[in-house]
Amino acid sequence: PVTIMGATVASEYVLGIACSDETSDLTVGTAKVTFRMPFAATLTAVRANVSTAPTGSTLVVDLNEAGTSVLSTNLSIDATEKTSVTAAVPAVISDAALADDAEMTIDIDQVGATAKGKGLKLWLYLRRTG
Repeated sequence: PVTIMGATVASEYVLGIACSDETSDLTVGTAKVTFRMPFAATLTAVRANVSTAPTGSTLVVDLNEAGTSVLSTNLSIDATEKTSVTAAVPAVISDAALADDAEMTIDIDQVGATAKGKGLKLWLYLRRTG
């Protein structure tokens, strides 16, 4: 939190994570990216985007804290789309409290059937709690 003119307000952050390079096809797998939380935070939203859209099926991504998903409905990018913002089924956060220094992993659970998709980035919208 930050104090402004005597009032305490929450500190908002957006953490962007590159989950692949821009030119290689995405592949299914666990712990495609591993990082540690830089501070304790409440996860308020999550988004993903790609530079090349998947085709033939939806791209599905999961976010885990200490090996356990924080999403009850995984993040998806619909076939032929480049962003999760327009997904037919939005991601649902089931565990928003992320601990300071927690090990976070990003899994790719499904890629496009025809074109896999390329250039995946994940965006975490955070409210600092510690």
